[in-house]
Amino acid sequence: MRIEAIDVIAVRLPLRSPWHTTAGTLNGREVLLVRLRSDIGEGWGECAAFAEPGYSAEFVASARLVLRDHLAPRLLTPTEVTSTTASLLMAPVAGHRMAKSALEMAMIDAELRAEGRSFAESLGVTRTHVDAGVAIGFAGSPAELCDRIASYVDAGYRRVKLKIAPGRDLDYISAARDQFPALALQVDANGAYTVADIDHLAALDEFALLLVEQPFGDDDLVGHALLANRLRTPVCLDEPIVSVDTTASAVALGACDVVNLKAGRVGGYVAARAIHDWCVERNIPLWCGGMLETGLGRAANVALAALDGFTLPGDLSASARFYETDIVTDPIVVEHGGIAVPSGPGFGVELDLDLIERFRVA
Repeated sequence: MRIEAIDVIAVRLPLRSPWHTTAGTLNGREVLLVRLRSDIGEGWGECAAFAEPGYSAEFVASARLVLRDHLAPRLLTPTEVTSTTASLLMAPVAGHRMAKSALEMAMIDAELRAEGRSFAESLGVTRTHVDAGVAIGFAGSPAELCDRIASYVDAGYRRVKLKIAPGRDLDYISAARDQFPALALQVDANGAYTVADIDHLAALDEFALLLVEQPFGDDDLVGHALLANRLRTPVCLDEPIVSVDTTASAVALGACDVVNLKAGRVGGYVAARAIHDWCVERNIPLWCGGMLETGLGRAANVALAALDGFTLPGDLSASARFYETDIVTDPIVVEHGGIAVPSGPGFGVELDLDLIERFRVA
């Protein structure tokens, strides 16, 4: 394709309820969208970055800047470019994987719409549904947490992930496990602990968890290896997994039993597919993480998670989990514990342009 124009649009969507994390509390989600127009048609992408640089060094304002001044100009060339070759043009820009992923998404969407094919079809997936999983932020008490879990179990979710941090962990997990003894349960620390907490974290083995995600900082692979050697509970990495090479290093050190794969964090769906294939060849379990995406990013993630290597339920929930109003015309829904893999052209969802204009902030 020949790209004719790239629009970068920031929207601020109100959340149904505050989202509490170790990095702070979100009452709204600022989302960066990329609209690409080309000689073969239009495509849309979504940047996974948050408004504040808490999860990673990338954030919305930095992504807007690098898209405008460094990435988009490299794609606005008179020569043909494809979603698989775009990474070569963007490679001189170090890092900024979430911004790159948004551009790649828009190119994939445009290409597949022009071909009349779905993203799932292009990946070669055969599953028509994936299991739904939900992540729950911090609660005020174990009883409140159990009430939240119950509401999602009643809604059909088959896996629940709990946020944990020092002082908000074992009592909460114990209450959840006592009330839901058969529930697929995992925990996510977002790097809230240090190696000094290994003895404390060893108590996680009491609760038959699917995994513990990112207990230490993203640069502490040695600490994760020490913990993995101590626990029966599988240790999963999130933030450090940004490429096949970092995945290989973490696995070689024994720091990673399970991989949380987020397309935005690794630079896009082409890179995500490469990591998926590497893990499948080595029997490393995978699941698809989430970043409070709108229906656009959520639809792409559902298709990705339908690949055979994703053997664990991911952070794949309904649009209504986070948003009162999604920006897609047909929001993502959970039915009978699963989410249908979108089958329409491109990512299989249509954007509501009136809503995007209503929520646009830049």
